[in-house]
Amino acid sequence: MSLQLNIDYPETLPDAMGRTREQFEQEAKWAMAIKLFEMKRLSSGQAAALVGTDRVSFLLNLHRYGVAMIDLSEEELLSDLENA
Repeated sequence: MSLQLNIDYPETLPDAMGRTREQFEQEAKWAMAIKLFEMKRLSSGQAAALVGTDRVSFLLNLHRYGVAMIDLSEEELLSDLENA
């Protein structure tokens, strides 16, 4: 089962951003999925499914939004290295 989210936005917004309506809506969907991933609310797989792509493609596009693929603190990274 799939649910739908509707967001109202000004008719002129896509044009003001130099995008078509479809491009604007797709970019908004990506931005939402990436932000939820960055906030650790969604896994990369869940976020990828939200935008209709595979997990690898999702991860490879994170840089376009300034989000790191791996977001570990120094302590977490050192712990992972010690346990590897």
